[in-house]
Amino acid sequence: MRLAPLPLALLVTLTACNMNPSGRDERTPAAAPASTGGDPLAAHDPAEGAALDPSLADDRPRPVMQIQVVLDRLGFTPGVVDGEQGLSTRNALAGFQEARGLNPTGTLDDATRQALGRWSNIPATRVVTVPADFAAGPFAPLPERPDQQAKLKALGYETLDEKLAERFHTTPETLYALNPALAPQPAASPASAARFAAGQKVRVPNVGADRIDPAAVKDAAWRGTLASLGVGTAQPAVSRIVVSKSKGTLKAYDDAGKLVALFTATMGSRHDPLPLGTWKIKGTAYNPPFHYNPDLFWDVPDSQGKELLPPGPNGPVGVAWIDLDKPHYGIHGTPEPQTIGRAESHGCVRLTNWDVARLALMVKPGVRVVFEA
Repeated sequence: MRLAPLPLALLVTLTACNMNPSGRDERTPAAAPASTGGDPLAAHDPAEGAALDPSLADDRPRPVMQIQVVLDRLGFTPGVVDGEQGLSTRNALAGFQEARGLNPTGTLDDATRQALGRWSNIPATRVVTVPADFAAGPFAPLPERPDQQAKLKALGYETLDEKLAERFHTTPETLYALNPALAPQPAASPASAARFAAGQKVRVPNVGADRIDPAAVKDAAWRGTLASLGVGTAQPAVSRIVVSKSKGTLKAYDDAGKLVALFTATMGSRHDPLPLGTWKIKGTAYNPPFHYNPDLFWDVPDSQGKELLPPGPNGPVGVAWIDLDKPHYGIHGTPEPQTIGRAESHGCVRLTNWDVARLALMVKPGVRVVFEA
């Protein structure tokens, strides 16, 4: 098992969630001023109230995606930015409304439309050129069997399309819809076929808040993960988290009790119910490996062997594990962002990789976490 140097080692045994990641437990540094360059995929926005350069305007109206992009930037994330008015977008709207003192209906009423109007000059999409280093990979289909996965160095992205989609908080299918003229690229096998390639100009959701201050994150590998996910280091400090099973949301509040972030989440099932009560964060494991134990999964044959799976965005807990003082429970990422809010978990709280990375920057040990019905 990979461990960080003492005294920052974090070793977690996660029975109810069937997980045992390990990694570095660090207090999150205070958010620093945003970095001004270095990432060719980063957003470049007009000043508030300034006119948008016509060359940067959207190629056609995308009103739902534009709202999703703004909400995502503000911390009230719609999960996957796809232009669809689904549960996650309604949750994000309700979070924005609550934070602004509006009636939290989750619908785009006149008062909410007016409140969002200050960001009306942010287009729904932008065009980026895929950098060669971003497209370098390696990319390969992941084997299904855990014993085969355990032989890999990392559970990374299978294609550039998947990596590009996570960078812009969406799905490959949404990128295909935004770029219908791009044909699939030659690939070693049909399973790894990709539509995108280095040097291509690709229209993507215009997600922002993606500036990274290198001084704010000590771990170089974690900085690389944040850059790959388009998650900036300027995040609010959080002192309390409320996870609602009935609403399917995770809310984060600051010291003044103000709602500063909301994520749609998947938590628990009839086999592994969410443990209601108040807990505390013990620490965070960044890019954690995973101890696979089939004895702990109700839906996996016990005949399979135990394995230590390598870290990676396609690992069972995604890019981060936020450990709780409730034994065997935590908040973590997922290799299947499109399932958030639509599928059950093995008891823990599951977010998209970009959302759990963002939350990991907001919290530190001692933050209260309330699980409610």
